[in-house]
Amino acid sequence: MIADCHMHTEFSADSETKITDQVEQAIALNIPRICFTDHMDMDFPGGDFQLNTEAYVKRVLELQEEYKDKISIGLGVEVGLQEHLQERLQAYVDRYPFDFVIGSMHLIYGEDPYFGKIFDRVGDAEAYREYFQATHKALKKAPQIQTLGHLDYVVRYGREKDKEYSYKKFQDEIDEVLKLLVEKGIALEVNTAGFRMLSFPNPHPDVIRRYRELGGEMITIGSDAHTPQVMAYGYDKLPALLEACGFRYYTVFYQKKPRFIKIS
Repeated sequence: MIADCHMHTEFSADSETKITDQVEQAIALNIPRICFTDHMDMDFPGGDFQLNTEAYVKRVLELQEEYKDKISIGLGVEVGLQEHLQERLQAYVDRYPFDFVIGSMHLIYGEDPYFGKIFDRVGDAEAYREYFQATHKALKKAPQIQTLGHLDYVVRYGREKDKEYSYKKFQDEIDEVLKLLVEKGIALEVNTAGFRMLSFPNPHPDVIRRYRELGGEMITIGSDAHTPQVMAYGYDKLPALLEACGFRYYTVFYQKKPRFIKIS
């Protein structure tokens, strides 16, 4: 079973799941390693997604000791990328003993596509293009992250979902992001929440394949589970999908250092 390195708990503003419930579910599923990655989105509209990091870190470290004979538990965080936050985010990720930092784009035009208003104003295709362009700009000024989360996250919430989306349609914008990942040595996350909302993971397999063609070597895996019921959702499809995209190994991080695990 492939590790699940993207999940949320009661420490995230958008989850009520007890952290121990996530651990117990992972054990029940025979997942060898999990990594908690609760949200820290600085300067988020309305002030949501502020993580009580001291309490969170303390609890995860306790669980690492409590469950050390049953499962490997990583301490991670998912930070929201914005161009102006580079110094603040770097100071933040340096302050705590994180194993793994996901950098994710949750905002364009100062709002989260989750709420849908942007699509009413500019339409799906333009919003998608702006999202990829904003991702590239933010990634240029990102703190030291280990992976880029759910690259085509925006497509989950478009009015017509993937009707206005393909890698080819946004090739120029997506390639700029992927080339920067390769240049910086940052992994690409394969986020299986897309299987629940679309017909493919985030990002689309064509994007994963292109990342490999451009020299990308590190893939991280996560279900983005906010409840135990969807942990490892779609994982049965991953080995064949990743191998078809040219990958034989996926990556997990310990103390921000990569370890490569054979897919099958």
